[in-house]
Amino acid sequence: MVCLPQPDAETLARREDIRAALCAIVPGEGVISDQDELRPYESDGLTAYRQMPMLVVLPETVEQVSQVLRYCHANKVRVVPRGAGTSLSGGALPLSDAVVLGLGKFKSILEIDYDNRVVVSQPGVTNLAITEAVQDRGFHYAPDPSSQIACTIGGNIAENAGGVHCLKYGLTTNNVLGVEIVLIDGDVVRIGGKQLDPAGLDLLGVVVGSEGLLGVVTEVTLRILPRPDTARAVLLGFPAVAGAGKCVADVIEAGIIPAGMEMMDKPAIECAEAFVGAGYPLDVDALLIVELDGPAAECDYLITEVEAIARANGASFVRISQNEEERLRFWAGRKAAFPATGRLAPDYYCMDGTIPRRRLPEVLERMGAMSAKYGLGIANVFHAGDGNLHPLVLYDANQPGQLEKAEAFGEEILRLCVEVGGVLTGEHGVGVEKRDLMPAMFSEVDLAHQQRLKCAFDPDMLLNPGKVFPQLHRCAELGRMHVHGGKVSFPELERF
Repeated sequence: MVCLPQPDAETLARREDIRAALCAIVPGEGVISDQDELRPYESDGLTAYRQMPMLVVLPETVEQVSQVLRYCHANKVRVVPRGAGTSLSGGALPLSDAVVLGLGKFKSILEIDYDNRVVVSQPGVTNLAITEAVQDRGFHYAPDPSSQIACTIGGNIAENAGGVHCLKYGLTTNNVLGVEIVLIDGDVVRIGGKQLDPAGLDLLGVVVGSEGLLGVVTEVTLRILPRPDTARAVLLGFPAVAGAGKCVADVIEAGIIPAGMEMMDKPAIECAEAFVGAGYPLDVDALLIVELDGPAAECDYLITEVEAIARANGASFVRISQNEEERLRFWAGRKAAFPATGRLAPDYYCMDGTIPRRRLPEVLERMGAMSAKYGLGIANVFHAGDGNLHPLVLYDANQPGQLEKAEAFGEEILRLCVEVGGVLTGEHGVGVEKRDLMPAMFSEVDLAHQQRLKCAFDPDMLLNPGKVFPQLHRCAELGRMHVHGGKVSFPELERF
């Protein structure tokens, strides 16, 4: 189980004063303090971890967000920003002495600029709503996580969300052009805009994926893309997982970049097919869904190439979508795979790590051995094209010890990802889930530099504390100099 920062007794003693001050900033029903009404905020999508917040505030304007943060900064009150709460890494897990700042009321699309191919949106707008707003004009927003019907753009920015079509079109960071962000002292700052690659420091690259540690995003400028002329999906079934993994590497090696390339193992295939009826084969151990898009002639040619590569790797099943309805049905099974897996166990732990594509067969084999070791089942549904794994560790929280086993199993998977040359997260973020594993990937020097960046934005460490960093230092500690014999190292260098 994860540990959170110790609550500050002095802050808890001031709870009523804090509530009154926030009510003055956000009047009406903008502040939640009743214990029963706070209950929906006690966790995010990683429901194994729960913590009741001290208070929840739901501002409606940028000025209210600014005033809330300014007050919390002046009074040393911790703040946990929250979008829709779909995070799977505990990124929005509250603290008992913190104010949860929810952006659920920021749900308007402010501008659609087709000439510049951008949408300006508030952070509480859902991912899918962006595409729905522009699809009549033949446009779409490329990142499409499986939770796109519920997850919000603000949360996507916090975690740098991905999706099934990010292999070709990039993750959130590749599709955000600008943000308006409110800093902990209440200052409102604009970074980027409608232009591509503004001059100066890449602060936009810092903000996207910062998990609520640097500020609160209140407006987003997103890039939208024209829908391709043609999109066709092909189902490829393999009698062995190794063949499917080798096929993924061979497709990319051939210079083919599909719009999406997803992989499912046998347990996931069977669950998704029973749930959706997408037409998946049930006599295979692994299934690839490969989508090609672009001009019709190009799609036809690339599908032929992909089919040849698949058959060379032992594919026993090939089915090509014949119309848009069938293509969407292929993807419907993949999009529903996570909830469908609920048929296999009362609970599952959704992991997120990324590995080099060529190591897929080896990693899947080793995860199978781990499953036997821990006595827990596993289902694999993941973005095979970019090596972003999402193993689902199956367990029953009502059985003593099974949650702890699931956590240990998940930790071993993530350590394996790093061991083979991958990283701890592809799109879910670090949060509290992977926080204590950061030293497996980063040295102490790396982590100290990351925390120095945090200090530049939030010197009092008030925004989302207890997340990402396994050991949180005070900014003064990170900036201190070693003095020996009355001298500092490299005295000729200018000190800041």
